[in-house]
Amino acid sequence: MSLDEVVEIYLPLSRLLDLYVEASHGLHRATATFLGARAAKVPYLIGLAGSVAVGKSTTARILRALLARWPTRAKVDLVTTDGFLHPTRVLESRGIMQRKGFPESYDRRALIQFLSDVKGGGGRVAVPVYSHLTYDVMPDQFQIVDQPDVLIVEGLNILQTDDRSPDLRQRAFASDFFDFTIYVDAELADVRRWYVERFFALRKTAFADPTSYFHRYADLNDDEADATANRIWREINEPNLRENILPTRDRAHLILRKAADHSVQQVQLRKV
Repeated sequence: MSLDEVVEIYLPLSRLLDLYVEASHGLHRATATFLGARAAKVPYLIGLAGSVAVGKSTTARILRALLARWPTRAKVDLVTTDGFLHPTRVLESRGIMQRKGFPESYDRRALIQFLSDVKGGGGRVAVPVYSHLTYDVMPDQFQIVDQPDVLIVEGLNILQTDDRSPDLRQRAFASDFFDFTIYVDAELADVRRWYVERFFALRKTAFADPTSYFHRYADLNDDEADATANRIWREINEPNLRENILPTRDRAHLILRKAADHSVQQVQLRKV
């Protein structure tokens, strides 16, 4: 990412978000004054959605850094929904290990409870920690979210409203809790290529670790690695993108449209 892109795209976006945060906090204070109640500290929640390998994590980290540097000096926390994936043993018992990342692979009840607790002003809310090395939720390890001014939540399916679970009593969705949402978008062919390139990079880094869940891929030659990465994309990530993630794009308040070189070429801000 170039410095020009940070200045032209992400700095103005962070300033816009900073203004929204201040306005939201001001509204909460005014409401509390009107009701004669003590104003609880309610974090401003930003949801960040998009495909695997589209660059959500990079965008989230940049926004977190920039938001913390405006004069308001907001306390900004970042959480990924990976920690709310069901543990491997649960996915295997349900026969959906190959659908990891699809809506049914998440503990949506726990995710919604977390968002509700944070939005309710609760202090020291625990988030399960996910390891990309072991490809599983870490037992007894948690990230603590303690009343930040802003919380950025990054995840594949956070904009979804279609609850396909058999529990018809669940009528709340993760998307209900966000004050502002961003979708990172790109051409499908570009995202596929980025995924394959990332697979090649990981083959020489994380996959090389003997404790890695994907260590079996470390010794693949280039042709085998290309075939494997494309197969995983074709069988798992592309169907999830087409069926579940992409249909939520137009629900976002803002869409960052990326070009083939990963640079943001278009910003669409919803007016209503």
